[in-house]
Amino acid sequence: MAQDPKVNILMVDDRPENLLALEAVLQQPQYRLVSATSGEEALKCVLTEEFAVILLDVQMPGMNGFETAKLIKARERSRHIPIIFITAIHQATEHVHHGYAVGANDYIFKPFHPDTLRLKVESFVKIHRDREILKQRTRELEIANKLLERTTSELRRTEALARAIGETSRDTIVTYDDAGVILSVNRAVVEMFGYEPAMLTGKPVSTLVDVQDVQTGRTVESTAFRMDGTLFPVDMQIGEASLEGLHVYVCSIRDITERKQIEEARTEQYHLLELLVVERTQDLFRSQERFRKIFQSSPSAIAIRSLIDHRYLDVNDYWVDVTGYSADEVRGATVDLLRLRPWGEEALLSSGEPEWQRSVRNARVSYFTRSGEMRQGLLSTEEIELHGEPCQLVLITDITDRMMFEKEMARLERLNLIGEMGAGIAHEIRNPMTTVRGFLQMSKKSEHPPSHEYIDLMVEELDRANAIITEFLTLAKNKTTNRELTNLNAIVDAIFPLIQAEALLCDKDVQLDLGDVPSLELDEKEIRQVILNLALNGLEAMSCGGLLKIRTVLEAQGVVLEIHDQGPGIPPEILEKIGTPFVTTKETGTGLGLAVCYSVAARHGASIEVKTGESGTTFWVKFAMSGAEKTS
Repeated sequence: MAQDPKVNILMVDDRPENLLALEAVLQQPQYRLVSATSGEEALKCVLTEEFAVILLDVQMPGMNGFETAKLIKARERSRHIPIIFITAIHQATEHVHHGYAVGANDYIFKPFHPDTLRLKVESFVKIHRDREILKQRTRELEIANKLLERTTSELRRTEALARAIGETSRDTIVTYDDAGVILSVNRAVVEMFGYEPAMLTGKPVSTLVDVQDVQTGRTVESTAFRMDGTLFPVDMQIGEASLEGLHVYVCSIRDITERKQIEEARTEQYHLLELLVVERTQDLFRSQERFRKIFQSSPSAIAIRSLIDHRYLDVNDYWVDVTGYSADEVRGATVDLLRLRPWGEEALLSSGEPEWQRSVRNARVSYFTRSGEMRQGLLSTEEIELHGEPCQLVLITDITDRMMFEKEMARLERLNLIGEMGAGIAHEIRNPMTTVRGFLQMSKKSEHPPSHEYIDLMVEELDRANAIITEFLTLAKNKTTNRELTNLNAIVDAIFPLIQAEALLCDKDVQLDLGDVPSLELDEKEIRQVILNLALNGLEAMSCGGLLKIRTVLEAQGVVLEIHDQGPGIPPEILEKIGTPFVTTKETGTGLGLAVCYSVAARHGASIEVKTGESGTTFWVKFAMSGAEKTS
């Protein structure tokens, strides 16, 4: 049997010897004695601990026993603690009534008999223990009551849920006994069968469905009978239950008319799909036949190779004709018969064999015929699947003859350009040379030497001829360049004062808009010449008050230099020939300035674009960036 826990007993007296006497009398294993020497200390103990009884001296300095008892009884938590006042017998009459008035439960008069005190304390301890037991039983009853309430609530909720399921379910739920007599049926029977539930109570379940030979726990398809005599398909499931000693069956009936209609429609769709597959198969055969005809009659060399082992699966007739190989010796071969390689400066292909790269379009390649002749072609590839095997379709458009024709045309165009340039140079240089020759003839006939004015004029004409020759030499594509990592904005800033001074002379203005651009590999002198040529051309094209805009910007493709003027624009007939030497709209121009710009741009791997109209002309010089330039 478990030992009862110790109970706390509070002894309050201002005299230590009295506390020792009380402790000696009450010392027992089941008691825990707590001492306090003042009313204040006693109140602190009551606030922190629970006591079975309090032995309280009446006469104490400071807060006396009555005041202490009154405060203890005023507190809700401690008002139930019994208090035994200890007082001198000669003061009993005047204190007893007062003590009971403030909440005393008993009195002990000094000097007291030990047994009497011990018995009084034991009786109050017993009352305390009984009260604690009563509290525990009360708590247990409260817990049991809450559990009962929760169980009752859950039972009601379960019954309500079952009722709601039965009433809201679209399935008809029938209960019947061993004799097959219907005990109950839910409201779904009205819509499904046409019966009211009360009409079926006591009727055989066979009124609705045939439940013979139906195993419990399994869902089976059956036929149900409506009140109007019509039949309809149902899914039926039967379960068993025991209700208050009565063995009952629960039958769930679901109308599957709609599902049957869907299944019939699906069967019809499957039939139509089969017909469609047959039709598509025929279309596929026709498509394959068309592909075969196109494959064989194409004017390009076409080969189909396996991506698994690189063997040739098929080649068309033109492939056989242009390469010199026979179809039999090609089919099944796995070696690279044509030795395809990128040709010229082809940038569409990476390293490796061109024909195995995916989705190549018109890449220039060279290839060899069986006789060893090297030819040029445009390569296109595409991955295809042939009979479940991944393949590469390789198409080569032979351009050898076309390239020879283009080379010949380019040679003739160069000869024609040389002729035009020669005529232009002769015309441009003949003028200053004629002027100098005339002055020299005059000087030869004159007895006096030519004046400084005439000499300066002859030197100026010779300088002009030299400038024309210098600009012409600048057009050379094989001219060496001294490129260094330079910022384009720095070059623009360096020559801006020259451009601004030229603009101010003609009452014009220049506006800079320089963006944050990376440094590029540039020949500073050549780029200065390009900027000056384009800027001065723009200033000369504008009337007074015009604005020239110079802008730099970083785009995805690279760094762009943009120069926009507000001139009248470039005539269409000149725009078609722009950049050609000696083509100009200026009366005193040579037409070499823009030609030099295009030549410098080509040497820097840049491109020049132009857009013109009535509101002005814009030139864009677009510099591509290398990997090092992008990280600079």
